[in-house]
Amino acid sequence: MAYNEELSLRVQKRLLKLNIDFFEKKMFGGNVFMINDKMCIGIVKDELMLQVLDAKYETLIEKNHVRAMNFTGKTMKGFLYIEEEGLKKESELNQWIDFGLEFAKFGVLKSKKKK
Repeated sequence: MAYNEELSLRVQKRLLKLNIDFFEKKMFGGNVFMINDKMCIGIVKDELMLQVLDAKYETLIEKNHVRAMNFTGKTMKGFLYIEEEGLKKESELNQWIDFGLEFAKFGVLKSKKKK
């Protein structure tokens, strides 16, 4: 299934308005926004995907219309999906984008363990 291009444009407009330096990359069958070389905001199908600070993850996952990212059958801690229902108002979308931007600014990427 294609990703929600309208939602992607809404995110793009917000980042441009904030004068954020970013580039877009096709991943997960959707579109992600790379900021400071970190994948922190994305669109997968009709949902917003975010990488958030570990300190905020447990609180944010309890909010309405939010679930853990489970792309490969395993929950990816630090990543959230926000359902379309929780993004109808621009103020709601902007608040979620801000959590992704916070990760882009302060988050530390976890190193991948070599097998």
